[in-house]
Amino acid sequence: MRVGDDGNWAAVQTEVRAAPGATLLEGPALPGLVNAHSHAFQRAFSGLAERRNVDQDDFWSWRDRMYRVALRITAEQQRAIAAQLYLELVRGGYTQVCEFHYLHNASDGSVYADDPARMARAIVAAAREVGIGLTLLPTVYERAGFSQSTLREDQRRFRASAETVLAIRDAVRGSADEGTDLVSGPAMHVGLALHSLRAVTPIAIDRLIAGSDGAPIHIHIAEQAQEVDDCLSATGLRPIEWLCRHASPDRRWQLVHATHSTPGEIEAIARCGAGVVLCPSTEANLGDGVTDLLAWLKHGVSLSLGTDSQITRSALEELRLLEYAQRLTKRARCVAAAPQSGEPSTAERLWSRVLHGGGRAAGFLLWGLQVGARADLLVVDTASPALLGVPASHTLDALAFSSPIRPFRDTLIAGRWVTRNHHTDRAASIAGRFVDAMQQIWQEAASA
Repeated sequence: MRVGDDGNWAAVQTEVRAAPGATLLEGPALPGLVNAHSHAFQRAFSGLAERRNVDQDDFWSWRDRMYRVALRITAEQQRAIAAQLYLELVRGGYTQVCEFHYLHNASDGSVYADDPARMARAIVAAAREVGIGLTLLPTVYERAGFSQSTLREDQRRFRASAETVLAIRDAVRGSADEGTDLVSGPAMHVGLALHSLRAVTPIAIDRLIAGSDGAPIHIHIAEQAQEVDDCLSATGLRPIEWLCRHASPDRRWQLVHATHSTPGEIEAIARCGAGVVLCPSTEANLGDGVTDLLAWLKHGVSLSLGTDSQITRSALEELRLLEYAQRLTKRARCVAAAPQSGEPSTAERLWSRVLHGGGRAAGFLLWGLQVGARADLLVVDTASPALLGVPASHTLDALAFSSPIRPFRDTLIAGRWVTRNHHTDRAASIAGRFVDAMQQIWQEAASA
């Protein structure tokens, strides 16, 4: 494999002898994956909402607690949290992250007077410091629910109209961040997002579509059964039904979660060409439900993975949970495998699908180990205990279903080594700033 001056693959060939001066990889190579759905600030909440002191705990009670954390985070803390997260994502097999960004405003809900895009720039700076690729998705968030005209008080930092989001996009697109501690990394992509049907008006949807200029458009949809019921009560249609009828989604669109989807809705998504982003660890952690994976696969819908609330930051864990949820509900094994079509490996079929779907979700025409795609790759650490003695033909199977402790030895992004032999420059300083931010945030929480 040869990297061009533009950071893309200039040549990818097999069965060749190493040329003089070539770098010999220390293990099998895999293409990097896209994390197609991330809320970076929620890394500060990961593992800290696993206790229940009330009779009922669900997505909605979790959300209220998450809001309280969101209200405390400064732009500097946002960058520290995101940098730690993005470094963990690189180690977990992701080389690109789609940041569904809705933490826009100051803690009192006002727009930052000096720079309305301040929180977005903190995300950009964190990605560049780590070296991970970034697709920034500034998000429209207008109201608390279908029957509400405004946001709740504890949602004040999220307030953004379609015009605001388009302005943030324009402000950060192609901009160079100040500071001397940023590495040279891949070029940033910028798309757009709508938080959910309950959180935006039809007028905002139309305005965002009109200003999207062909970039990806992401939206949370049909994640919770209550969300579906609320949409039915307000509009007479289920969320995906409403979107397909009124917004005409196409290949630009990515539907995040889509957990509660009927067979007819799945067929409609397949016809329009939109993609679906699955977030298995978050959907399990929040009790969302289990998606109909076989139907998505059967209809050829573009699929990708997201870490969402950052409960886990490993692509392999997401794949594992995706398959295991199917096994538990169907009481069968190797559910996603398709031996009838020459795909007997569950891991290989799922990896291939989310590889290509993730590239689309992030706004790439080409993705993976092919000429013209960005030069990203993961080098598998075959010394990991779970891979010892495993035949080469079953490496991906064991990676996905045998829980290696540190699966990837090296990571290349845009032709630059971001990790080598599990070592990452700046890891200690990034971790130190993250710890400082966490202590500040949670000390404030304890004193509140």
